[in-house]
Amino acid sequence: MWISYLNGFKAYLQLERSLSENSVSAYLHDVVLLCGYLNSSGEHKEPGKISEKELQQFVYEIALLGMTATSQARIISGIKAFYKYLLIENIIESNPAELLEAPKLKRKLPEVLTFEEIEKMIGAVDLSKPEGGRNKAMLETMYSCGLRVSEVISLRISNIYEEAGFIRVIGKGDKERLIPIGKAALKYIDIYQKNIRVHLPVNPKSSDTLFLNKRGNALSRIMIFYIIKELAIKAGITKNISPHTFRHSFATHLIEGGADLRAVQQMLGHESITTTEIYTHIDREYLRDTLQRFHPGYR
Repeated sequence: MWISYLNGFKAYLQLERSLSENSVSAYLHDVVLLCGYLNSSGEHKEPGKISEKELQQFVYEIALLGMTATSQARIISGIKAFYKYLLIENIIESNPAELLEAPKLKRKLPEVLTFEEIEKMIGAVDLSKPEGGRNKAMLETMYSCGLRVSEVISLRISNIYEEAGFIRVIGKGDKERLIPIGKAALKYIDIYQKNIRVHLPVNPKSSDTLFLNKRGNALSRIMIFYIIKELAIKAGITKNISPHTFRHSFATHLIEGGADLRAVQQMLGHESITTTEIYTHIDREYLRDTLQRFHPGYR
């Protein structure tokens, strides 16, 4: 009975919303779950005959299954999208899913390294090996500029403006941005280029790529992950970290130091300021100290 509605919804997602195959499959799966729930309850109704109360009961039932809040929110999002489609196509006159509420998701704060921990990791680099010079330059750049992993591996030599103290980065959606780069990072990039990279058998396709492996090709994301993990172990750091931790630490240290949120947003390449606000998880002692020092009415 629901097959025609599912087929129509699928076409809507593909043609009008231009969603990927995986996203379309996820949305359809959510609706199939609802259909299965109704059938198991003996409610063989068409979508337009289902009440808001029945949808709320479905939401309650999936919560009882022990699904995470994230999974519940995704399923509810799929059901709401399905009913929005039915409304657009005039299959239903009112939307019973409109007031469905997803569980509030706790925003998971990213793991952050202290400045001392970052120095320990960079200090753990073995400079007696050629890749050590590259890794030191790379980590200095990651922390200095708050780069994504994809931005590190695609960083171009031609996009490093040493005299101006900026680098040009190609971020998400092929959007470019200029980011200030510190003197220490520029110093180690220069050492790497002049003493190590120059001796590599550079692949012509990677001639403008800064950080290369020993075969002269661009580094992979997984390679950077392994480098970070190995250095964390050497430095005695037990936090669950990844290459992205350097980006998180960059943003957190800036904001805790008093940097303007909009400036940090621009450097990180965030579309929305709300994405940057996750880094404002400044500890309570820091907040208390700030109030004591700067608020005239604080006692």
